[in-house]
Amino acid sequence: MESPEFRFQYEVPVRFKDVDIGGHAHHSHALVYFEEARAAYWTEVAGKGGLENIDYILAEASIRYHARVLWPQKLSVGVAVSRLGKRHFVMSYEVRSQEGERLVSGTTTQVMFDYEAGATKPIPPEVREAISSWDGPFGPGGVTAPLEG
Repeated sequence: MESPEFRFQYEVPVRFKDVDIGGHAHHSHALVYFEEARAAYWTEVAGKGGLENIDYILAEASIRYHARVLWPQKLSVGVAVSRLGKRHFVMSYEVRSQEGERLVSGTTTQVMFDYEAGATKPIPPEVREAISSWDGPFGPGGVTAPLEG
């Protein structure tokens, strides 16, 4: 089920190993689901597939739990860049069940990073253009219209 706020959708299965003693996916796995969807977005939207092309670092994460994530659900993870700065970008996420129930939402902040120099760097023009074409336009302060929720 595609949410209109999230053009990019990525399917993630809940694995048996994700389940904790409470019978639902452990809270830490939300970050794994976000990460898998973020990597797919980076490949498909930004055009930068492969580990050697991940040139950002995760600086911050925020997660909100709305309902239990159960095994063996298949999850739809919506991803959108909601802020595009000069050296960083913020991604918003929404995890839904196959029935469309909102299970988890959150944001992460990524900072572009030159691993050889050990320093931050500007977002490359071709990446900025790809993200803007997909999730833009970005207004003042690099912010898109706020996502519902």
